[in-house]
Amino acid sequence: MQRTPTSPERISVALGLCVVMLATLPRYMAGGHETRQTLIFFALALVAFAAIIQWRLLAVAARRRLPQLCKRLAVMLLLGMVVMGGWHALFTEWISWQVFISHGATLGVLMHAVGLWWAGEGQAR
Repeated sequence: MQRTPTSPERISVALGLCVVMLATLPRYMAGGHETRQTLIFFALALVAFAAIIQWRLLAVAARRRLPQLCKRLAVMLLLGMVVMGGWHALFTEWISWQVFISHGATLGVLMHAVGLWWAGEGQAR
């Protein structure tokens, strides 16, 4: 069985990666890491460009599934913020808001990607 080169799931994960990169920017701005900021901007542009190209290659039926996946991504991002807020409240001293949103967004996208993978594994059986 040959995999399709593009899918709405891949695009939603790519959009999640863009959100994570945007969420890390304040952290690097506060730390004065201009070189890392530049690299993040380049990576953000590259991932966004790839997501746009993949979106253009999607079939119409697959494009209709993308808004639902983006809603799922938004819920997972919020859940990631809640879990990271609880984690940091219980186990660490308060960190900066820049680190908090970076960690929360990363966890949200990770949960989104793992959830999609699990759903794909369940459908393959």
